[in-house]
Amino acid sequence: MLANWVVIPTCLPLVVRRCHTCASERFRANGKFRVNAHHKLLDAWLLALCTGCGETTKVTILERANVRSVRPEFLDRMHDNDPALAAELLQDPVVRRRNRVALDWDGAWRLDTGGSDHLDREVIDISVRFAARVPVRPARLVADGCGLSRAEVERLITEGRLVSAVRLTGRISGDFTFTLKR
Repeated sequence: MLANWVVIPTCLPLVVRRCHTCASERFRANGKFRVNAHHKLLDAWLLALCTGCGETTKVTILERANVRSVRPEFLDRMHDNDPALAAELLQDPVVRRRNRVALDWDGAWRLDTGGSDHLDREVIDISVRFAARVPVRPARLVADGCGLSRAEVERLITEGRLVSAVRLTGRISGDFTFTLKR
């Protein structure tokens, strides 16, 4: 029997960027946008507040874009401060690279295992699906989902009793499956 687990984001991740005021490195995006028009050109930013001092930083979304090139529904979502749009844009690698920011997902996700009735079986096949591209260690997911210590998960991997097509020791942000033999 195949069990399904889902990694679900619970809030927006922290934006990793150095604050010019207090030298903190974390900003909390709250889903607020600022849109500025210069005749027929638009600038748009996602606003984030420093976790240390509260200073505002801007993550550039649009820069001198022609008004006609921006989809009206996209512009409406920015005007409405849509938090789902903020989550989409923060996960966009082009936006992160252009702004030279990274994301800190610590405490911003949870693992939904659908219950623990499958854990008493001799062989467990589990499919892990990601609702968002959250980089986590598969060994941590196995430990949290099965109620094991991380050292025990590492031991199961070296003994060959925990197997997967993906490497279980690094970070991953895409769907995978694994088999646990007790």
